[in-house]
Amino acid sequence: MITKNNKINIDDFYETSTADLEKKINTTIYDKKIISILNSGKRLRPLVAHLSFKVCTGGKETLYKYHRAIEGAVAMELAHSASLVHDDIIDGDQMRRGKPALYIKKGIPNALLLGHKMLAIGFNIALSHGEKIAKLYVDTWSEVLNGELKEVNFNKKDIKNGSNEISTKSKFFSAYNKIINMKTASLFSSACKAGGIEADASGRILEILADYGREIGLAYQLADDLVDLEKGEMIDSVIIPLLTRLENKTIDTDSLEVKVIKKILAKNSEKIKKMFISEIKRHMEKAEELSKSELIPTSPYKKLLTEAPSYFINKMLAEINIKI
Repeated sequence: MITKNNKINIDDFYETSTADLEKKINTTIYDKKIISILNSGKRLRPLVAHLSFKVCTGGKETLYKYHRAIEGAVAMELAHSASLVHDDIIDGDQMRRGKPALYIKKGIPNALLLGHKMLAIGFNIALSHGEKIAKLYVDTWSEVLNGELKEVNFNKKDIKNGSNEISTKSKFFSAYNKIINMKTASLFSSACKAGGIEADASGRILEILADYGREIGLAYQLADDLVDLEKGEMIDSVIIPLLTRLENKTIDTDSLEVKVIKKILAKNSEKIKKMFISEIKRHMEKAEELSKSELIPTSPYKKLLTEAPSYFINKMLAEINIKI
């Protein structure tokens, strides 16, 4: 993958790593229904895990270690995809990756059980990679579940009862970040840490990689939600605090018609974009700063670690013609 002049292109890394991940998925998982669920995923979590692994080895790992790291990254993709299967049921979303959601095609019981089966397969992989990886897998899934529960309970009833963390003076991102930090950023964080563990790294470098992954995860979810907002999608955990900030008062969305909400959002469209872009950029810059740590070994892959936040986030934002 590294050329004679000791350089590597991030596009080439993305394509080669994705191809190896697809091969590993198809030789590790034998359930065709699960393979179908995994199809069309962006593979970002396993890709950042693999990049973290290569950064720690400098690309000098054995073939056995390389394939073990790819296999470990598959466990993260299984957990992520399982969370999407369950999310669609909770949110009532009928489409996933351009196709009908699994519960629409197979029914809720099948979707729930297949999601659980994916988690079990992922845990078996993690367990076969040792106690550190297994514990990381379980702890991460626990954090994701807490984020999911927080989002489910982040609803209009809480606003009415005054039990929600949103107040007239609180800032949008302070409440919103708590959800995406647990629900999304934790998986990116653990993926990067897992990559380091697979490379036998330890100590402070694992903390740096975990922090790096968390910053990418936060930036990515912000970008994802900005894309959804631009497409007219409205999720309570995004819309309620956003409207509260825009209107400078606690908003009960039950009292507002959808067309009124859309009018408020349309009126503040440029303000919303600037707000999201500023926050996305802040997290991207933090990730880039962490990637330059002296504790991370110098190699062509270290440069990719710095380029990756911009590369991945801008791939998402390209859907709405924005580049940061």
